[in-house]
Amino acid sequence: MQPVETAFGEMTGEAMLISATRATTLKLANQREAAAPRQPVLMRGAQAFDLPAALAVADPALDMQNPLKGPFKALPLGWETQARAALELARMAGVLPAFLVDPQGAGEAVSLSAGDVAAFADASRLQIATRARLPVAAAEDARIVAFRSPDDTREHVALVIGEQSADRTPLVRLHSECLTGDILGSLKCDCGPQLDAALHAMAAEASRGGWGVLLYMRQEGRGIGIINKLRAYRLQDQGFDTVDANTRLGLPDEARDFPTAARMLDLLGIDTIRLMTNNPAKVRALEAEGVHVAERVPHALPDNPHNTDYLATKRDRSGHLL
Repeated sequence: MQPVETAFGEMTGEAMLISATRATTLKLANQREAAAPRQPVLMRGAQAFDLPAALAVADPALDMQNPLKGPFKALPLGWETQARAALELARMAGVLPAFLVDPQGAGEAVSLSAGDVAAFADASRLQIATRARLPVAAAEDARIVAFRSPDDTREHVALVIGEQSADRTPLVRLHSECLTGDILGSLKCDCGPQLDAALHAMAAEASRGGWGVLLYMRQEGRGIGIINKLRAYRLQDQGFDTVDANTRLGLPDEARDFPTAARMLDLLGIDTIRLMTNNPAKVRALEAEGVHVAERVPHALPDNPHNTDYLATKRDRSGHLL
């Protein structure tokens, strides 16, 4: 298989592998082979897919430019495990979850098994790479701990504020990387203000004899990557909310790596936390990984004219307590 987004040249394919949610957008969900929710869908068209046609199928941001697609037919899929692994690999790579199947002109294939994908995502392989002192604006005595897995180039970090003590439960914030919000000051989300407020809350905790830990996770866009997040922004400009934008991309609304967060806490010697979050699902996800959440600490901040709808979607569709 060849990911549509990274293909080039005169490549063609008789069939494509896409996600179930993208298949629904393409009106395939009423066909028996595409009717099972969340199951990858193998399909073919009236003609073989060349790259422009395949990309128009894969990228919903192009739907308005290419409204007439199909007809398509869903095909029996006898290799669901491998198909699921392929779509998960696309998500990890931050590319569209769409593949040309048995493409012509793709060159030499590289062997990859479903087990290889699972091993890549195995949180137990994460280790502490190094530690250092890192004065930050909120706390000049902060320390940073970097984590790395043997096969993954995405380094996660933890910022520890205050003196670690077994007698005090740390205030913890699990913060997913947000280039647009954390660095560029985007007003479309609340990530930058949440990050800044969390650090200052931990500094205040340290001033009272407690301590805090910020887990900064390299999982842009809740795990879909920066390019796909910007594609979702483009769909939002067309009128879709954040949940529906991800769905039209064929990507999950929630793809954050909670096993890795739990592993980071374990490597730091932390098994009980006070979690700064407005999302009860985040509490449940960490507890499912063996982390005891002694308290959920609310972390709501004022909205602005650009993120009002985003926060409303968090509240109304994702269950955030705002």
